[in-house]
Amino acid sequence: MTTTSPRIVLVDDHALCRNGLADLLTKRGGMNVIAALGEPDQVITVLREQRPDLVVLDLRMPATDGISLLRRIRAEGIDTPALFLTMSDSEHDLSAAMRAGARGYLLKDMEPEDVITAIGNAARGELAVAPAMTLKLAQLLYTGARGTDRRGQLDTLTERERQILEHLARGESNKTIARALDISHDTVKLHVRHILSKLNMSSRVEAAVFAVEARASNSR
Repeated sequence: MTTTSPRIVLVDDHALCRNGLADLLTKRGGMNVIAALGEPDQVITVLREQRPDLVVLDLRMPATDGISLLRRIRAEGIDTPALFLTMSDSEHDLSAAMRAGARGYLLKDMEPEDVITAIGNAARGELAVAPAMTLKLAQLLYTGARGTDRRGQLDTLTERERQILEHLARGESNKTIARALDISHDTVKLHVRHILSKLNMSSRVEAAVFAVEARASNSR
């Protein structure tokens, strides 16, 4: 059984960074970097024509910032999963990236092997957040909850939805969850939509961090 290599588009205005990352992902990660772009204006055309598994965006670029670019991509109706790879460990940037719909947020000072693994996981549908940013993400999400009774929200979930929420907390994709629970991919998608609706959340990332925090709270 063969596994298709993830198809990746890189966007970074620094040639050394994007070419180095492309080389890293191709030679050591076994991925297919179909485009390494330095001009953000090219991105929408490439994504629409090539339909990659993931686009990796820099946060700071002269022509535009990565978050504004991601919003433009979504406004064009393009749903390619996006991940940020940046030097910024700012809570503000992290929050803005996740609210814009990013699947992940990695830091450029991470170990190369960790970056390869995280990008590969994100391309396959899993969450990818730098370990140094996980606590910041949890704090941001809970601050945004504005005192909502999280325990009460958890009680609204069915047993199956709680099972799926635990899998989300491990960063698993819908396909992985479907295999683990012996249910269809479409059934998992339906359950995830119900979970997000009941928890009043907009993304899998938010639900996953909620699950991790709820588990930690219950263990205290």
